[in-house]
Amino acid sequence: MRLLILSRGAHLYSTQSLLRAARSRGHNTHVIDFLGCDIHVGAQPVILYEGRSLGHVDAILPRVGASHTDQGAAIIRQFELMGVVSGVSSEALLRARDKLRAYQLLAGEGLPIPRTAFSHALPEAESLIESVGGLPVVIKLLQGTHGMGVVLAETLPAARAVTEAFYAARQRFIVQEYIRESAGRDVRVLVVAGKVVAAMQRTSVGDDFRANLHLGGEGRRVSLTPEQSAIAVRAAEVMGLDVAGVDLLIANRGPLVLEVNASPGLEGIETAT
Repeated sequence: MRLLILSRGAHLYSTQSLLRAARSRGHNTHVIDFLGCDIHVGAQPVILYEGRSLGHVDAILPRVGASHTDQGAAIIRQFELMGVVSGVSSEALLRARDKLRAYQLLAGEGLPIPRTAFSHALPEAESLIESVGGLPVVIKLLQGTHGMGVVLAETLPAARAVTEAFYAARQRFIVQEYIRESAGRDVRVLVVAGKVVAAMQRTSVGDDFRANLHLGGEGRRVSLTPEQSAIAVRAAEVMGLDVAGVDLLIANRGPLVLEVNASPGLEGIETAT
């Protein structure tokens, strides 16, 4: 099979891990930078890479970062129009990357999420805070990744300052309840084809309430309860993702879906498990 890995970083750990795995199974596999692709839209869709037609491709494995979601989705969509199988569909990528849309879909299917509020207009901070249960609250950019654009506001003046700054910068954001009992800890679950294949607990270093490994957090292998596994698998299904990194907060009232990642990193979870 001719397989292309779409990645901006050919030497990134996750890209190289996928490349080794694909080649070990005998697939003719190459890495291309999807931003180097041009698309010709028409009755016969065409994709050029660095000015030359890509020719026959059986399947693609997209590794699209948050900063290039729209461009990556457009390239994936063009491959889909050409009948090429994709490891993540363009629609699923867009669905998972918009945090508000993702939470709406998850909640609509009955999956547990942190209490969440959103407003297009500049509201009084108090109303959003009250709707998610009061201070402290987490204020989160809708397009953030790796824990960036996520702020813990412990006082009303702090919440006002953050929301006003995001509005002034024309950034969409959500306000969420703060799950105190899981501060600095979450669980990353790797789901592939409807099955949990690995899970790790991520723990922050110091007093950071965010557990992301990119921020210095540490990961260790963890066993899931049947409830946690079922929630992770269902979350990936709702997002339409055959491969997903599902992040869970372990609250006193049970597991909560924090995020469903359409392009999960492999280094941390491969190392931990």
